[in-house]
Amino acid sequence: MLLPDDPREEAEALRSGSEQSVWTEGGLEGVPTPTNRSHPLFDVAGMHGIPRNREWDAVTNAEAPELPGDRVEFVALEDGTLFTDDDLPEDSLVPLADALEGSVPAPYHALALRQAADVWSVAALRVTVVEVPEDVPGDKVDLAVNDGERTILVDDAPAQGEVPSLEQFASEQFGSFVVHASRLDDTLWEVTVLPL
Repeated sequence: MLLPDDPREEAEALRSGSEQSVWTEGGLEGVPTPTNRSHPLFDVAGMHGIPRNREWDAVTNAEAPELPGDRVEFVALEDGTLFTDDDLPEDSLVPLADALEGSVPAPYHALALRQAADVWSVAALRVTVVEVPEDVPGDKVDLAVNDGERTILVDDAPAQGEVPSLEQFASEQFGSFVVHASRLDDTLWEVTVLPL
């Protein structure tokens, strides 16, 4: 069946019972369906949905026999250093980090879930690690700057101080922004910056 280039003409031809279409055992042959690339509405988002953004940069499985529990999070740095808030046996996270090697460059934040016995699924997302030399009295900082107005929370409580290194890092990317930072050690922080 040859269909007109104009979707309105195509619709009219289909309504008028055009002799160009052929009925077969499988149905009407020669008429494009919404899942057929030749259909005029194939590229409309409502036809197939809007694809979700990727949640992780890498996902894999690994065997980690020394790792206790069922869930663990850690941050890996470029030099191979691994940070976690959990009290774990030494080097128990190494098999997970080794499994991600080559799939995602460090630094990254990883989440691992036990699947069965010693088998873990581990997913990683690239992150930014920033050196914060200031003496911050907590382990978490949320900072918002909008048109020169500043709001800062330290460990979820309003604070009066400033963290110039975090603010400078964010202001190099956006004029108005929100920063979420979590302490990894004395001066290294995992930082996310979003525009306002």
